[in-house]
Parts: sequence; C-alpha cells; structure tokens
Amino acid sequence: MKDKIIIYQVLPRLFGNRNRVLKEFGTIAENGCGKFNYFEESVLKRIHNMGFNHIWFTGVIRHATQTDYSSYGIPVQHPEIVKGKAGSPYAITDYYDVDPDLAQDVDKRMSEWENLIKRTHNAGMKVIMDFVPNHVAREYKSVCKPLGIRDLGEDDDVTIHFSTNNNFYYCDGQLDLSDISVDTNYVENPAKATGNDKFTSKPFVNDWYETIKLNYGINYCDAGGRSCHFNPIPNTWVKMTDILLFWASKGVDGFRCDMAEMVPTEFWNYSINIVKKKYPKVIFIGEVYDTNLYRTYIANGFDYLYDKVGMYDCLRSIVRDERPASALTYEWQDTDDIHDHMLYFLENHDEQRIASDYYAGDGYMAVPAAVVSILMRGNPFMLYSGQEFGEKGMDKEGFSGKDGRTSIFDYWAPDTLSRGYSDRRLMTETEKQLAISYRHLLLIANSEDAVREGDFFDLMYVNPNRPTFNTRREFAFLRSKDDTVILVVANFSSQEILTDVVIPSHAFDFCKIPEKKFLLFDLFSDESILADFKRDGVISIKVPAYGGRVYKFSTKMNNNDYIFNEHNKDEFPPAHTAEHLLNQLMIRMFGCERSRNAHIERKKSKISYVLDHKPSRQEEHEIERRMNMLIDEDIDIRYEYVDRYHIPDDIQIDRLPEDASEMLRVVRIGDYDACPCIGKHVRSTSQIGRFELLGTNWDEMTHTFRIRFKVVQ
Repeated sequence: MKDKIIIYQVLPRLFGNRNRVLKEFGTIAENGCGKFNYFEESVLKRIHNMGFNHIWFTGVIRHATQTDYSSYGIPVQHPEIVKGKAGSPYAITDYYDVDPDLAQDVDKRMSEWENLIKRTHNAGMKVIMDFVPNHVAREYKSVCKPLGIRDLGEDDDVTIHFSTNNNFYYCDGQLDLSDISVDTNYVENPAKATGNDKFTSKPFVNDWYETIKLNYGINYCDAGGRSCHFNPIPNTWVKMTDILLFWASKGVDGFRCDMAEMVPTEFWNYSINIVKKKYPKVIFIGEVYDTNLYRTYIANGFDYLYDKVGMYDCLRSIVRDERPASALTYEWQDTDDIHDHMLYFLENHDEQRIASDYYAGDGYMAVPAAVVSILMRGNPFMLYSGQEFGEKGMDKEGFSGKDGRTSIFDYWAPDTLSRGYSDRRLMTETEKQLAISYRHLLLIANSEDAVREGDFFDLMYVNPNRPTFNTRREFAFLRSKDDTVILVVANFSSQEILTDVVIPSHAFDFCKIPEKKFLLFDLFSDESILADFKRDGVISIKVPAYGGRVYKFSTKMNNNDYIFNEHNKDEFPPAHTAEHLLNQLMIRMFGCERSRNAHIERKKSKISYVLDHKPSRQEEHEIERRMNMLIDEDIDIRYEYVDRYHIPDDIQIDRLPEDASEMLRVVRIGDYDACPCIGKHVRSTSQIGRFELLGTNWDEMTHTFRIRFKVVQ
C-alpha cells in the first residue's frame, strides 16, 4: 500500500516559544525562544493525529546569530553580516552542529536533537531537516566537525578567483558593504562571492549579503561564460556529501535541499547516489523554481520538488480571484508525467500567510485550495505550522517587518501557535473550525485508498462555464480505485452554490461506474445525497462557501444496501461522543465490554458497565482525569462507510440488530476507538467540553458499575 507523504513544517525557534511579552527587534533574553524539548511525546502525538507522517524541522543546523555563545566555544558572528537578532536559518556557520538557541542545555544540544529524532520516530513520523548546499554564512567556521574532516575553505588558495580545489569564489579587493551599512567595520579581504551569485566585492542591500557562494566546479566568470570543471571531482562535492552522510547516520529520514537549482545537477547525481547506497530510504526534496528543469533534477536523484511556480502560484491566484479555477487543469497537465514527484503546498516560511492582508485576509478562503491540493493526486502535501489556525503573519517582528510572512530572522512567537499548542481554550471558534477542516482533509488523504493511490479524472473539460457551473470559482474531479469512487467539488467563492456537475461517458468507463442511483457520503461533512448516475448526465450538488464536497460511493453496492436503520434518538452530540470515548476508556482500564445500558442526555447521562471489581475512589478519579486528558488531545472524529462484506478487523458487529442495514457507518475517534453508530457526534474531542463525573453506584450482586456524568461546554 502506498502512503501519501504529508509534511508538517515547523520552525522550532517560533513553534515552541510561549513568551507573550514580545519586543520588536527583541533579543533571545527579551522575547524567548522555542526549544527541541518542547516537542514532547504529547505534542508529537497531536501532530501525528492530525494526519501528518513527516515533520520538517526548519533551522536546525547552527547558523549565524547575534546571540553570544562564546562561553560555550561557539564563535561570535559580526552583527553587520547577520540578518535579524536571531539570524537566518539559511546562513549556516557549522554544518556539523545544531542551533544552540534550540537547546535547553547548550553543551548537550546535539543529544537533545538526537533525542527529538527518536521521539518523532516513536510518535510514528519521519524527520526532515534542511540541507543548505548553495551558500554558507560569511564567517563560516566548524568547531564540531569530526576528526579527519577538513573545514570548508581551510585549504583554499585565496589568491585566485576559481579552482576546483577551492570551496569558495574570491573577488578582487576587500568586501564593500557600504550599500548595506554606512559605518561598517567588518573586514573580509579578499571578498568572497555572495550567495545569490554576486561575483563582485560589493553586494547590495537586496542581495544575500550575509552569505557566501559555495564552489561546485563551475567557473561563472571565465572568458567564454560559465564553464564546468567536474573531472576530477571538485573538493566541495566530497565535503558536502560527507555532511549529508553525517546527518543521515543520526536517523534523519530526508533532506529539504535549499535552492537546489543553484547547485549543478551533476553534484546531486553524485551525492544522492552515495547517500542512498548507504541509506536507501532517505528522501530528497528540492527547491527548484525553473519548471523547465523539473525533469532534469528528478532524473538526477530528487524524490520530490517544490511545485511553487506551477501549482502554488496558480492556487494563490485562484484564491485571490485573479485566475479562474479551470486554470488548474493546465497546471496538473504540465507535470502529469512527473506528478508523483511534485510537492504541493499553500504556505511555507518564504511565502506570505494566506490570512495576511497581502494574500487573502482570511485563512478560510484557502480551504477549497486545500481540498484540491490534498486530494487531487497521490503526491506529497506540506502544511506550514500556523496555517491550520489561520495565522496572519502580520506582526512587526523586527528585521522581517510587517510583510505578511512569519519571520525567520527574529525571536518571536506567533499568537495562533501559542494558543493552539499551549492553551486551546484561548483559541477562537474560527481557529478551531479551520483546524478541524484541515484535519479532516488530511485524514481523508491518509485513509482513502482512492486518494493515496487511485486514478484521477479531471471533470472540467465537460463542464464549461454555464449558469449552473462557474468555471472561475468551481473545480471538480474524480478519484477512483477498484470499486470505490470519490467525487470532489471545490467552491472558491464566498457564496454557497448549487452546482450541476456533468459526469461524462468516458468517466463511467474509466472508473467502471454503472448507470444507477447511488447514495453519496460526504467524507468532509458526513452529509449524504442520493444521485442518479447516467452517462453524460448531471449531478446536482450544494457546496458551502469557501468549501468542498468529498462524496464517496461504491460501484458494487445495490441501491437498497445504503438504507440505514431508522434512528429515533435526538442525541446531544458532545455527550454522545463522550459515551464512545468513555466506553473505550473503560475497556482499557478494566478489561470490560462496551456498555449495554446507557441513557445519554444533555443535562445528565447514565451509563453502566459489568466489571470484575468495584472501582476504588482513586480509580474513579482516574476515569475523570483520563477522559479530560483525551478530550484535551483534540482527537479527530471521522466516519467510515462499509458494507457487511468488508468489515474492518477492529470492528465488532455482534451487537447489531438482526435487521440492521447492509451498509454501516463506523465512527472513529482517531486511533483510540471505533464503533458502528449512526448517531450525531462532534468533529473533534475538544468540542465535547469538560467531562464531570457526578457520581457512581455499585451493584455487588450483578457487578454492575453505574456512572453518572455530564459534559460542560
């Protein structure tokens, strides 16, 4: 079974910082800083439960900073060549060290990172870290390199501009920073070429002046233009490959390679082959912006590439109503032969936040874009921490300024992450609902074979613009595998729509859909509709504003198989969900069966269990404590529709009535509990409220333990 890679990008410096008293241009002492140790088992478990199977820890390798760690033997960086108080994570000062800012104990910073790798693996996720191959900080100096390793630039001949034995490029004269700082006293003679291919001694303020370019054997300034010198192997190739092997040996599962297209493909072919020969499961993700080079970088070893210029730019324009939704067809077709290698995303550390004033102004406006980018193909998807809560990125942090981005240069703490991960009671209802929407989409992608590895059928070619289908604001497609079909319709408009989607005859053949009526179950909202499928016919669908429908059905089911038993209960969803949670908790604590006698009501509920002993007061308190702990974990509630012939192994149906319908709805509370049920539930456990155990009774003769409880919203 193929897994869909879903990545959560975090900048630990920001993610774990809970300091609420923040100062513009603040130091680490003033503003605080997140630590490796903040990623405790509970935090990692929560990230994993949201649907992520990879975490990209951004900014782990030691980089230039204005914070003084000289007492720990770490060289101080000159402030004029450091952007921001915290410094850019992409101005590396020691490839063999980790950022001391992130350590609780600076002397033990490497072991803290290694322990985080282990905790992440134990939580069921893989670790991705940055590899910055194109440039390093101006004052690069490794103090942690292994014995026998020669430092970058240590053996360079600084009297010549270019040599394959040199790790850097050298320019004529002393470095001139007059365009950046009027009063500079930083000295670099001879000047090294600047990281963004500036081969002069005078970089400008918009250049990557804090970095220097690494030399991979290309002479950019020879008489005939740039020329390649790859035989013998340039010295930098060997040193950078050793660095990759060093981190892979520590259990890192993948590398996000910064500005990969500024490094020759010949190096990637050489280096990736060496790394994968020893660590075959390590993945490489490349930041490549030239779409003409996509296939070249994939052919030379990259597993995945940012699809920034293609899919990201297109979705951003659609969200902002600058391009029609139908433009998505061109974008996926442009990379159709390599679509499995494309990494889709809506935010990352370089781009403006969706909810910022410079993008959409509201995180909810990108939900249809998330529906498309997560569900359209089986390729990877990445989400930047805070995106799930609608982080605006409108803080004026310091060096970064108020630009709609979350700063990578400053010590800071985004409000949404502080609320979302330290005290969810402070979250707004909008933040909670947006997070639930993302979680449901990610879990659909994780659990549905048709999404992970199924076929894709674009419906736009038979749905031209018309009064009942707006190609500017609507996008529709099918996913299918075996007898399962999923119909997805995304609505990018601010109004609820009733749209007519044409299903062409070709789709019936492609997805093996018979002509008949199907009951379609919306995996996104748990609503259902009855639809009559006819070749070249129309399916009418109501789609909420800035939303989507993800309708699932089985082509093998008969019409009457979908009819559920009549359900007369009018449950209070929070209490009914608490009943499911309590059932599983009692099973795990006491080894009993699920309750057969429950009266679940809004004000007070009663539920009974047959136990082998009367619970002690301590055990009763533990029931209440564990229930509230599970509620606080904010576990997702999702639904799975199965027929009696395809019952999952973890589902027991012995309690179903004899006249139960052939089609069953399974209610899943994350990986904690699963039970057939057609009642009403909340969307995540945090919506249950606080669980209060009001009292208990014990019947010694029947060994029945009666619990009275209520949930407080």
